[in-house]
Order: sequence, then structure tokens, then C-alpha cells
Amino acid sequence: MEPLLAMQGIIKRYPGVLALSGVDFTLQAGEVNCLVGENGAGKSTLIKVLSGAIVRDAGSIRIEGNEAHLDSPADAQRLGIGVIYQDFKLVPALTVAENILLGTEPVVGRSPFIDRKGMDEKASAALGLLGEEIDTRSPVGHLSVAKQQMVEIAKALSRNVRILAMDEPTAPLTEWETANLFKVIRSLKDRGVGIIYISHRLEEIFEVGDRVTVLRDGAFVHACGINEIDRRGLIRKMVGRELENEYPRAVLARGTEILRIENLSSDRVSNVNLTLYRGEVLGLAGLVGAGRSELARLVFGADRRTGGRIFLDGKEIAPESPHEAIREGIGLLTEDRNRYGLIMQMSIRENISLSSLRAMLTGPFIDRRKEETAARQLSDDLRIKAPDTGVIVENLSGGNRQKVVLARWLNTKARVLIFDEPTAGIDVGVKYEIYTLINRLAREGIGVIVISSDLPELLGICHRVAVMCEGELTGIVEGTEATQETVMTYAHKNRR
Repeated sequence: MEPLLAMQGIIKRYPGVLALSGVDFTLQAGEVNCLVGENGAGKSTLIKVLSGAIVRDAGSIRIEGNEAHLDSPADAQRLGIGVIYQDFKLVPALTVAENILLGTEPVVGRSPFIDRKGMDEKASAALGLLGEEIDTRSPVGHLSVAKQQMVEIAKALSRNVRILAMDEPTAPLTEWETANLFKVIRSLKDRGVGIIYISHRLEEIFEVGDRVTVLRDGAFVHACGINEIDRRGLIRKMVGRELENEYPRAVLARGTEILRIENLSSDRVSNVNLTLYRGEVLGLAGLVGAGRSELARLVFGADRRTGGRIFLDGKEIAPESPHEAIREGIGLLTEDRNRYGLIMQMSIRENISLSSLRAMLTGPFIDRRKEETAARQLSDDLRIKAPDTGVIVENLSGGNRQKVVLARWLNTKARVLIFDEPTAGIDVGVKYEIYTLINRLAREGIGVIVISSDLPELLGICHRVAVMCEGELTGIVEGTEATQETVMTYAHKNRR
């Protein structure tokens, strides 16, 4: 049967980089073909070629057997190709209807005036295909992330999309919202839409995919039915080597107390008591909105405390700002590294030195040689993939950006490091590197707290897991004894 989409021998070059090296990819109508690979494997570049955002240097693209000329996003839209990026392309100030029909607004008769009633009806019809009832006159900026994603999909459907590419669609979603998205995907399949699904969460690949295509270093590696490969085999294809233990956990003797919080409270957190020991990786679990990130921000001085005490190495501290927390030896790798963890237009070197500029001074001036030496040493140590430390962070992959954030905190000589969703949007190979680094920090006596929505990750790398629900600490379980069922029981403990 003629495939809905056939991309053959796709080549894309950038100065000094071969981003795509003769990649083949096919997609049938009514199937989900999962596109996987490490950060920098070429997945996003291939999708941008398909969407017309960038023009290929060589290769052919056929839709239902017909040659497709994709020189712009408008060309792709006319051919029924839609892309939902991880960073939504919506206008927050415009209404739901205005976003869905942006550029294709119906007009009244032959007049130049927009048919507002007709626009609302068309937008409602597109949302109805997804089983969604969203007020089409509500500003998109007022919607939850999950609802905004439905608007993005409805926008594609309103353009009679036949091919839909989804890039990390579940990254901002809760477990319930993810389950709902999968229902929508199955509904689209039933309507004959071909879906390209990109995700680093391998459990999703096996749940929603029909086929899987693997890229590595810009080249096609493997394609097969999802039932023809297991998780371990897929990881091996992605990283090009065997990962004997996907979640390495350091076996360490618990050291002395390094951090203790007593009755810590805010408007989102209630009377939390918790102790962290040297050489320990302590997990912090809970549903979205349970108060995990809010607790981290309290310890880091980013949010205002309404009560409670914090002790570091037995000494009471009261950080009223991140600056004071950093000075005390506490670091926080934020969940949104692009927005809060990095200055995207600055270089690797400048980002690494950002939280320790005082140590980089010679007199009143920054010593660029000292800054470069520290940045180069940490870049080599963490294996940041870049030709030099002058590369702008915006040009790095997600995994390498996370390494830059980690390098910055290592440069401060922090005694306690809090990782908030450290592997979100990161491929399995770099995840393994991050886990190994976390273990190394624990061996060096640094106290490590890991906040994650990925339960297998927490259970795999943490020595203990503390669970929160509705701002309260509801239980602590030993990592070797913890199960997903135990953690989820504590995570729902306060819910009615």
C-alpha cells in the first residue's frame, strides 16, 4: 500500500554540521509512528523539514505517492501537514476561536469583515472532534496547558490535517491529562490521520505507538513494528551501546545530617519536616500541584516562609532570597531550565560562572581567563557537547543545556543540590549520564534531593522517597522497599 508519507534520503547541512544524513521515514494513514533518538539525533530537524520551516538540501518527500514541494510552512499546511511543538505557537491575548482559525478567518459574504459567529461555530466544531467543550471566546492565555494543547490540535484539524507531528506532547501534562491525550490520538487514528509522535518517555512509545523509527547522530538506524522490539533493545538502538542498568543507584552508607527542615510552611506548604543526610539521594514524589517545587523554592529562598526553620550542617539559616541560599551553599536546578535556569543568549562560559562571579574577580573586574578555565574544566568533566565554551546556550540540545545548569551549581561548591525534574525532555543516554553524576555528587558528600514525576526514575536512583500531597508530607519510604503502588497511595492520602 502506498504510504501516506514517504521521506527518502533527506539531507540537511549547517555550517560544519551534517544534521541529517540521508534519512528515510515512512508513515501510513491511521498509524502512530514514534520517532525516537538521543538529543541531537535529528528528530526536530526532520520535523522542521516536513513542516516547511527549513528547506532540505537533498532527498524527496512524497504524500500519497505525489512529490511534495515544501518551501514554507504555508506549503505544508496546504498539503495537510500540522506540527504541534513543545512550545505552543499560540497567541495568549487572542481568543480560542481566533487562535484556531488564525489566517483562515471566515468573512461575512464578500465583505472584508470577519464572521465572528461563523468563526466560533467552526472552532467549536474542531474542538468537538476532540470531545472538548472550551469557551471559544475565552483568551487562550487563561487556559490550562492541557487545554491549550487541545486548542493546538483543533487548530490543525480545522485545516484538514492528514499528517500530525507531536513533539514531546506530554511533557507539561498530568497523568490524567496524558491519558486523555492518548484517547484523542486514538480518535485521530480512527479518522485516518497519520501521527508522528516524538517522546523521550519510552513507556509512552510502547503504549501509543504502532511503529517506531530510530535516528542517531542525524542518520536512520532502525524501523520496526512496536511489537517487534522491547525496551532494552530500543535503548540499545538509540544510544548505540548496551545500558546494563537504566537506573543506576549508588550503594552508599548514610552519612551525617546535612539539611533539616522543621515545620516549614508557606501559603502552599504546610508544616513539612524532613531530614537529608550526606551521601544520600532523597526523592520527592507527588502529583502535579502537591507542593514539591514549592517546598524546594522555600528552602532556596525563592518563596516567602510563613513558618518553620531550616538547618544546614546543624546551623540554623533563614535564606530570604536565592542569593542568600547560594551563599549558604544551596543550589536549585529549576524545572523550567530555559526560563529560570539559563540566560539563553549568553554563552556556556558566562552561564557557568553566573552564580559564582565573586570567585571570578581579579580586583573589580571579571577575570576571563579564570572564567574560561573553570568553564572548560566543568564542560569536559560533564561532557557538554560543544566546540568551545563560547557557544550560545540557545544553540545546545536539551540535555546539554541541563549539563550547563549543573556545571553552574558545581562551580558554586554547593553543599546541597535540589534537582527539579532533572531529566524532563532528555533522552535516555543523557539521562544515564545525569544519574551517574547525581551518584557521584552523593559519593562526594553532597546532599541531593530529586523531584520527579517519573516514578520509575525516583524508585531507581533514590535511597529514600518522600511523598507529598496537597502541600503536606504524607509518607517516607526506603528506596529498596518502595513500589509505585506505595508511593501513589501516599500521593493520594489527603485527597477526598
